[in-house]
Amino acid sequence: MFDNKQAAFVQRFGQGPQAALGIHCSLAHSGALAPLMGVLGGQLTMAAFDLPGHGRSADWDPARWGAPDYIGAATGTALALLRQAEGPVHVIGHSFGALVALAAAEADPARVRSLTLIEPVLFAALRGRPEWAAYKAESAPFLDALAAGDHARTAEQFVGLWGNGLPWAALDARQRDAFIRRIGLLAEILPANEGDSAGLLRPGRPEALAMPVLLLRGDRSPASMWAVLDVLAERIPGARLEVVAGAGHMLPLTHPAEVAALIGALISPG
Repeated sequence: MFDNKQAAFVQRFGQGPQAALGIHCSLAHSGALAPLMGVLGGQLTMAAFDLPGHGRSADWDPARWGAPDYIGAATGTALALLRQAEGPVHVIGHSFGALVALAAAEADPARVRSLTLIEPVLFAALRGRPEWAAYKAESAPFLDALAAGDHARTAEQFVGLWGNGLPWAALDARQRDAFIRRIGLLAEILPANEGDSAGLLRPGRPEALAMPVLLLRGDRSPASMWAVLDVLAERIPGARLEVVAGAGHMLPLTHPAEVAALIGALISPG
């Protein structure tokens, strides 16, 4: 279905008794949450939306989405869905979707029953730390290609670092074309990733989260992601940090059973 005001396509997964909101990673779409919900569907009923310019949502345009910046539009959509629910909702976000999930939880914590952040790409957390230089070095190949306007090279380099482990040549032509079409959106996402344009790390904001929080990463993910999660674990009271063995950044797709088991333990009554 379409929410014409927000320009977002929304779909639902599962038939469980507890409500959830799912927010996918950049360059994907809400269907990327299907493997995870194939396991959690008996516990959760999830609303999931396509980010601006992704899937079946409208192309990114500030006027169309009613927000001046990309993360603001995505967060506004998440908050609208939370406020349509009858009570607090389990919020699950992956990668850039985890930044949106965190932004929504900070903006309206009473609406969030629990918060699961799967490899949030909040690299601004590394500024002033030794890991910042390492992040910039590992990102340079795709950021340089993006600055040069070479979207094909950007997509290849980005997917090589943050994809599911398959080489670019192993992807079919439709997948490669989809990544290339969307890769320009990285320029809209970078202010939130690298500059914390949404203020997610401002003093007192992570510390004010009182709902149960689960932080997840794969043990084969880039070292910069390990450092981001360490920072968030230090700042969010009571946050539990879990590592999925054998997984990289795309763990909800490559290891849905393991990720679902950890989320299931978080949301199970008692």
